[in-house]
Amino acid sequence: MSVTEQPAPAPGQDPDGDAAADQLRDRISADSLTTRRDYLRIVATVSGGLAVGGVGVAAGILHRHGDSEKLPEAKLVAERLEPGQSVAFRFPEEEDRALAVRLADGTLVGYSAVCTHLACAVLWREDRGADGELYCPCHEGVFDVRTGEVTAGPPPRPLPMVFLTEQADGSVWAIATARSGEPAKDALCRQFGDSRPETAARLGCPGADRATANESGRT
Repeated sequence: MSVTEQPAPAPGQDPDGDAAADQLRDRISADSLTTRRDYLRIVATVSGGLAVGGVGVAAGILHRHGDSEKLPEAKLVAERLEPGQSVAFRFPEEEDRALAVRLADGTLVGYSAVCTHLACAVLWREDRGADGELYCPCHEGVFDVRTGEVTAGPPPRPLPMVFLTEQADGSVWAIATARSGEPAKDALCRQFGDSRPETAARLGCPGADRATANESGRT
């Protein structure tokens, strides 16, 4: 039954109230179907194969993934990822949906796959422009694939970032996250500062040299 084809109300019923309730149910059902359909599209982009590249770090972003001050455990995202491919994964926790994309020029980016508007699934549409776009089909939200910034639609904030590293064997790993709009260096210093002082010092994080010196003094 469509929203515009309503039966005559039964005695004692409020026709306006019933119609509004039916419309609300139809809207919720449509959004739910859209979310499930596009989540399957994200999963369908999982792929393998690629030429081995050098070690590099890429920044992407996440929904609530950047809230923890603790450095998450590194996670394998893909054995290899070719230009023009993307892969859906979970990081830093199993409930946290994320998306890694290898752009045509070889750039590797990772982001939350949770829209900052109403938490619908975000997917990569390769055919939109030179780099493609990150797209939320629920309410037409669009994000820049290189920065995570909002370029269209209702999302109020950029996608939170997932930091990826590619090892010499071509494998891609997720190693850290950032809050929505948080500068990459701030996010890395916040998470590496206490647990990896030597890495934090190489990044030029404030106070990292003192922490490294104290660590050396205790050994």
